[in-house]
Amino acid sequence: MPDQPEPIDHVVPYVFELGGVKALHFSINEVQSRMSMDDPWALELEYTRTMMGFLLFAPQPRRIAMIGLGGGSLAKFCHHHLPEAHIKVVEINPHVLDLRRVFHVPDDDERFSVMLGDGAVLVQQEPDSCDVLLVDGFDPYGLPDELSSQDFYDSCRAMLHEGGLMVANLHRDHPSFDALVDRIRRSFDDRVLVVHTPDKDSTNCIVFAARGDAFATCRGGVVRPPKGLGADAARQLLAAFSLVMSAVMQQRSRAQDEAHDSVDRP
Repeated sequence: MPDQPEPIDHVVPYVFELGGVKALHFSINEVQSRMSMDDPWALELEYTRTMMGFLLFAPQPRRIAMIGLGGGSLAKFCHHHLPEAHIKVVEINPHVLDLRRVFHVPDDDERFSVMLGDGAVLVQQEPDSCDVLLVDGFDPYGLPDELSSQDFYDSCRAMLHEGGLMVANLHRDHPSFDALVDRIRRSFDDRVLVVHTPDKDSTNCIVFAARGDAFATCRGGVVRPPKGLGADAARQLLAAFSLVMSAVMQQRSRAQDEAHDSVDRP
């Protein structure tokens, strides 16, 4: 269990409700999470559906860790649609945890837990402990340094089982975006896939990083949901699966072109 964070003045988020949708905000311009009141387990934001693209590479994860709860969209979706997975969520802001019931986050049970803690500490304390690590930790000022350093990404890799995946939500307009991706590449021996979400109103960019050869197991062709995934989850994620698969095929094509170019050089 990660050490609890030092008591500091965390920003108190607020909830905005309109048209049957609840949204979690730190500021009026930034939506941290969104939930449909008619379907609290659905993934309303496109970037969250893209993050779930990890199921193409790890279709039956047994242990999932998450850094950042927010409104609990990813946590709820995994709990609801991946019944064999054990899920641990760490959130550093106690005021976010106070909104747990507002956003219908399930109670803790034998396979689901949400705790107050520092994700940067979690990855150091629990090596070789999960199949998938979802990193979506932001504060009102953006991506914290503690969740984007080289040491942090090194520890993320160490936290994964062999064949595991880290999935990180970044923003392509971040002034250090290229440097952040380079850090992830160094930590994961360049086994990295960068997927830009097509939403014109969003700057989210999802980075998949593998400890081992998880990407090699993904074949091209017709995109099919992983076996065992329910119809509702498959319907929500089909477009995201296609987006991620397209990025895989483009990356493979670039790698083949570079290999051919290197052979052709005198």
